[in-house]
Formats: sequence, C-alpha cells, structure tokens
Amino acid sequence: MINYDAILEEIYHEVKPLVGEGHIADYIPELARISPQKFGMAVQTIDGEIFQVGDAAEKFSIQSISKVFTLTMAMQLEGDGLWQRIGREPSGTAFNSLVQLEYENGIPRNPFINAGALVVADIILSHLGDARQSVLDFMHRLCSETDIDFDHAVAHSERETGFRNAALANFLKSFGNLDNDPETVLDAYFHHCSLSMSCIEVARAGIYLANGGKLLGNGERIVRANQAKYINSLMLTCGTYDSVGDFAYRVGLPGKSGVGGGILAVMPQEFSICTWSPGLNDSGNSLAGTKALELFTTLTGISIF
Repeated sequence: MINYDAILEEIYHEVKPLVGEGHIADYIPELARISPQKFGMAVQTIDGEIFQVGDAAEKFSIQSISKVFTLTMAMQLEGDGLWQRIGREPSGTAFNSLVQLEYENGIPRNPFINAGALVVADIILSHLGDARQSVLDFMHRLCSETDIDFDHAVAHSERETGFRNAALANFLKSFGNLDNDPETVLDAYFHHCSLSMSCIEVARAGIYLANGGKLLGNGERIVRANQAKYINSLMLTCGTYDSVGDFAYRVGLPGKSGVGGGILAVMPQEFSICTWSPGLNDSGNSLAGTKALELFTTLTGISIF
C-alpha cells in the first residue's frame, strides 16, 4: 500500500528550493501578476481517494492543459474524422510556430500545439455553436461541480497580446482548415485556455483518462477505452511542447503542461495527478512541477515504463 500523503510531503520539501526559479509566462500580462512562490500537487486515484500538498486547492490558469479536454470533446463529436485536419506527430518546434504550419500546408502537426488546438476549437464551434458554454459544461461534468469558470481577465489579456495566435488562425483559414470566422475561433480558444482550476480539480477532471474513459462514481463514459488510450499516447508524445523526450525520460507518464505552470499527468488504471508552480523552464514547462513528477514516479515506483 503506497503512502501517498508521506510521498507528497517528501516531494514538497525536496522541490522547495526550485519554487520561484525559472521564468513566468509574462508575455501574457495577466499571468505576470502571479506569485512565483507557489507550489501545489494533487493525486486522484481511481479508487476515489484524493491526496494533496501545498497550494493544491488554489485556482490557477490551466492554459494548454485545457487542450486535453477540448480534444476529448472533438473526439466525441467528430471521431476519427478529426485526423483529416490534424496530425498526430510531435512538432519538434515551438508550440506557436508559423513556419511549420506553412510548410505543412495548414495541417497542424498535433492537437496540442496552438494551431492544432485552434482547429479543435473550430470543430467544437461547428458542432455546438456556443463553444464557451459547451467547454464550461463539459468541465462541470468532469469535476461534478459548477464553480469552475473562465478567468476573464486572463482571456482578455491573451486577446490583447495574441498576435501570433491570430496569425495562426488566419493561416489556417487561408489553407481551408477553419470553417468558422477566425475571430470567433480565437475567442473560444482564448477562453478555454483561461479556465481557472485548482490542482485538485484538474486531477479530478483527468481521471477518466486513467479509468478507461469513464468517470468515477457514476461510471459515466466520456470516451471509449481506446480513445482514452489515444489521448494518453498523444500526451506522452506531444504534451510537453518541444521537450517531450526529456519529460518521458524523467517522469515516465503521459502529461500535458500549460504555461500557467500546471501539468496534468496520468497513470492508466492508477491515478491522475496535477502539479502547479508558475516558474517555467526554457521549454515552457513548470520547473518545480516537472521535478515533483519525476520524484513521484521514482518514490512510488509507478510509471508506464
């Protein structure tokens, strides 16, 4: 029997010297306001238990972690058809690369880089119309609570400074890979990136990926078991920007990071886990969060390898 409480306490003390190191994603001005002296970690097991340490109950901007959940929605709506518009390969370049998108004729390399997530947002818009509310409703279902909301100040901040994302959306439209107006797609994208959640809520939201596509408690099926496998595999190969190899080497779990400092990781049939610390490494992944996950898989002896 693993003593998760003791392990989380050990990790908390070991990563303390790293908290505050790295750089904040200050190119989104609202994120620059966040104290770098934050660290939280939460583990949700498929047995229904939750373990936490540090600032695990404090809400933060989940940013690109949201791409896991919008991809899930697109898979529900479009099935395998979405792969005609998005690839499934690691990018090897920056998550907001214009050069790669142009070189590959408007087909984003994977759904977790910004261009791919814009196509995913376009799919949700085409099927459901109100992408903002649809994403919120989905997150409420995953977490069994209704106080999750967008951080509208963050969404506004992203809109005011999101010139490269606007360029990506217009590139996609020029190649015929957006069906909706680019401004409408960008609005949906900026809002789902601005979702404000705690480590506890993110870990709870991601548990279906550890539980064969089903929620805990009521057993509601969110995606088929093979679709959960597909999402986990994409997290492993594409989920941590252009350092997926290093993350897999060190952590050994499928993971999806966000420049707000959060990382969601999954161990199928065991748990989902979320860390948060705003200081980022050069690849845009939480510096203390990555170390915490590396320590977690080392101390528990649990990874996919």
